[in-house]
Amino acid sequence: MQSEIAIQGQRFADNLDAARGYSANTVKSYLSDVLDLASYLQTKDVTRVQDLNLEMLRDWLWEVSQRNSAKSTLARKSAAIRSFTAWLASEDLVVADPGQRLKSPKADRHLPKVVSKDSLDEVFRQLKLLAIDGDASASRDLLVFEMLYATGCRVGELCGLDLVSVDLGRNVLRVVGKGSKERVVPFGLPARDALDNWLNVRANLNPAPGEQALLLNTRGKRLGVRSVYQLVASLLVNTSTGLAGPHTLRHTAATHLLDGGADLRAVQELLGHASLGTTQIYTHVSVDRLRAGYKNAHPRA
Repeated sequence: MQSEIAIQGQRFADNLDAARGYSANTVKSYLSDVLDLASYLQTKDVTRVQDLNLEMLRDWLWEVSQRNSAKSTLARKSAAIRSFTAWLASEDLVVADPGQRLKSPKADRHLPKVVSKDSLDEVFRQLKLLAIDGDASASRDLLVFEMLYATGCRVGELCGLDLVSVDLGRNVLRVVGKGSKERVVPFGLPARDALDNWLNVRANLNPAPGEQALLLNTRGKRLGVRSVYQLVASLLVNTSTGLAGPHTLRHTAATHLLDGGADLRAVQELLGHASLGTTQIYTHVSVDRLRAGYKNAHPRA
């Protein structure tokens, strides 16, 4: 039997989805964290939200840390529970917010992996050879890789594009990012060539009735995120980059833009970052690359 904490956790998740416009992945993660807390507290005979207190939340977080969870996981779980208890307080389900002083451990910050330009050229050559005879899957795969690198889109944003999301007159996409925020992102001529080719191919396919997705799978339905992960991973694994997914192309796009002299705020807008601080990590990547180049090239490095 579900505890009251678990039941309210489901209501909380519904609120995140309907009222706040959180992404499906964020809602799923937050609900999983609340249910994890509820399951832990049920073993302690705590089932009512009114009985929640800061010490219980800290005990649960400590227990999570004993599972060898990464600091980033602990930070996310802390954020989820603080959001949950704040919602409980806003709904007058608790007298005071027990999670207000729950602190997150500082997540380890690793510099993002970046694909070299040589590796990108290698992948693009491979994709263009496969797409040259008009094969539908190959044409689509070329467009997927081109757009991920050209726009810095998140994989979910790319898969969510419809035909009407594309402005052919201005070479821009209208993408819906986190928090259901819409932004406009440009793309260049190589991506436009791949797009034109795919649209010609798509016109001769048989999409599922009413399907308006830009990218289609072999069944004529919207291409899924998992398929794109598998595609990008298979293309990069044999390059110097090694195992990497679509988000690596987002990192790469941002880093190459900054390497080329792009304004940091312009890159922030392109990527859809709410905070400039999130974008600034790519300046560190560029500085590290500069430092590495200096050490390799300067006689007195």
